[in-house]
Amino acid sequence: MDDEAIVALFLQRDEGALREVSGKYGGRLRTLANSILQDASAAEECENDTYLQAWNSIPPHQPGGYLFAFLAKITRHLALDACRRRARKKRAGICARLTKELEQCIPGSSDTPCQVDGILLAGVLESYLQSLPEEKRYMFLRRYWYCDSVPSVAKRMGITQAKVKTTLHRVRAGLKEYLIKEGYDV
Repeated sequence: MDDEAIVALFLQRDEGALREVSGKYGGRLRTLANSILQDASAAEECENDTYLQAWNSIPPHQPGGYLFAFLAKITRHLALDACRRRARKKRAGICARLTKELEQCIPGSSDTPCQVDGILLAGVLESYLQSLPEEKRYMFLRRYWYCDSVPSVAKRMGITQAKVKTTLHRVRAGLKEYLIKEGYDV
């Protein structure tokens, strides 16, 4: 069943939408959550919470042909929230490592004290990513949005791990320069 038909089921409040979404995207959503949390049972819980949040969000939202992106965003936020909760309990997963990689080029929360600044930063980040060649943008997103490991990114792209590490290092350095040029204190 295509995404628009599934969204139509959500809009009709038909519980069949949940079965369709689970069958079509469940594995990918679970993989995304697991890549962040490194815990299969927590990833499964995030997947189920995604379905609940999607059920409560459609309507008013109507993701149309972008259902997976809509669901992946929900899953990612839920997994990161779970990761933050674990970090408070001193049991952080991959989040801490990825945050440490990016902290050299993204301003911290003390540098962006209000939500408006966060939204502006997101726009600047999106602009920077759009300026990158497709391969570098894909590599950056796989590593920092989908939380794929360096070996996983290398395998997916058919390149060496060394090339992934070098490229990501250069992209982060470029991001830092771009943010400084845009007036952010890094």
